[in-house]
Amino acid sequence: MYKGLLHPHILFTVLFVIHYIVKTALLLSNKEKLAVYAKKTKVIEMIISFLFLATGIGLFISLGSDGIVWTNEIIIKLVLVFASIPLAIVGFKKEKSALAIVSVLFLLGALFLGFQHKSKRKDVIGSDASDKMEEVREEGKALSGAELYKINCESCHGETGNAGVSGAKDLSISTLSVADKKVIVSKGKGNMTAYDGILNASEINSVVDYIETLKQ
Repeated sequence: MYKGLLHPHILFTVLFVIHYIVKTALLLSNKEKLAVYAKKTKVIEMIISFLFLATGIGLFISLGSDGIVWTNEIIIKLVLVFASIPLAIVGFKKEKSALAIVSVLFLLGALFLGFQHKSKRKDVIGSDASDKMEEVREEGKALSGAELYKINCESCHGETGNAGVSGAKDLSISTLSVADKKVIVSKGKGNMTAYDGILNASEINSVVDYIETLKQ
């Protein structure tokens, strides 16, 4: 669900921001053209606004309470987004340029913080995995591929590989080669952290060998 909503949300966010940048530019330069543009795009604006908010809420729901990293950045992002909407409504209705500009700046700030949060979540996952592996090594345990998978992979991929948390790939239907899987585990990809340095080469091989058993 997360992956299916992420790309549409990014698209609708960009369209939403561009739309308000255009309206603000017209408010500053030509109010008559703004009136024409606003009239022609009224329905489109409503649709984009709804989809922007709906996909954003959907992303939070799909992450669940364990998947959301409640950093200052994500809290500020939400405040900026919800503050920008009434500012934009009042700014354009009353033709207050300052409010419209602030609204657009809030949206741009929220967009920037969204990318920061994505990076932050990736770092947190990697840090958690590193801490868990340090504890295991201090205890002198040699873990099987299944045990390594449970510690490092199950929170996103699930017990059978198809949980799809935070856009994690469905390992049960993956067509990637063993070599490609080892590279991805080692170097990371997308939302997935790089495990090179967290797991050694032997452990990466063990994890990938276990992942192969999850195929349907």
